[in-house]
Amino acid sequence: MAENKSTTIKSEHDLSERINWFPGHMTKALREVKQKIKKVDILVEIRDARIPQASGNPSISEIAQNKPRLIVLNKSNLADMESCKRWESWFLKAEQTAIFINALKPSSVKKITTMSRRLLQDKWQKYKDKGINTPPIRMLVVGIPNTGKSTVINRLTKRNAAKTGDRPGVTRHQEWIVLDKDIELLDTPGIMPPRIDTMQQGMWLCAIHAIKDEIVGKEKVATFLVDFLISRNSSELKKRYRLDCLDHNAEELILQIGHRLNYKKHKGIVDYYKTCNQVLLDFRKGLLGNCSFEEPPV
Repeated sequence: MAENKSTTIKSEHDLSERINWFPGHMTKALREVKQKIKKVDILVEIRDARIPQASGNPSISEIAQNKPRLIVLNKSNLADMESCKRWESWFLKAEQTAIFINALKPSSVKKITTMSRRLLQDKWQKYKDKGINTPPIRMLVVGIPNTGKSTVINRLTKRNAAKTGDRPGVTRHQEWIVLDKDIELLDTPGIMPPRIDTMQQGMWLCAIHAIKDEIVGKEKVATFLVDFLISRNSSELKKRYRLDCLDHNAEELILQIGHRLNYKKHKGIVDYYKTCNQVLLDFRKGLLGNCSFEEPPV
């Protein structure tokens, strides 16, 4: 099935339009999640700590059917620490169970199973009170692409149970995985929301690579990202590319970066595309410093 995509961008900095990316296999995956939700005890939604709300999927919330839900904000090692603290307070006030983790650290990932058991403690106590052996906890893991969902699962299982890749939409099938003697886990493909409300949210999702670069274009995403880092007066951006200052617009700064990296085409012209690609690679590796795009609602 052809991808459903809509990109009506007037310029790199125009945030008045919207980006949509909802490939056909995601429609099928969402339908399968609706069928599986009745068989699970808890819903674990993996999000990106840099955009805690925009990396959620309202469609998942709608089909949760009042199941206990744990929101896992992954990649906290790439997010701004103070912003994470503000989000922790916001989730607490909103009475939503949320934890921040770094999937690259096993001790951090372990918080998922600890919190899941805690959320289901009352339900499992009822089994014990009746003298019934408690069944395994059945956990459904969901999330938008490239939030590190498969990496989280591989850390939990201590093996490569789920495919991983630095591109959106790697996982295409749903599969039960035995996690522990008392937990079974169902992995699902990354599912984007059918609608992204604002262009700004769309660009955030592009920056963290939840949306394929080809949908909007590497140049537009990198230009947006550099513009954001300029607005934050990023010392890491300046240091990484040995820039004298950030007193330029994003396009001019990218040309300077290309010059510093010696990314040249014929006649010494800077290769803008190659430079943009490098900026995105460096950002996604955390080489441009920690940053958070989204702040909690007031």
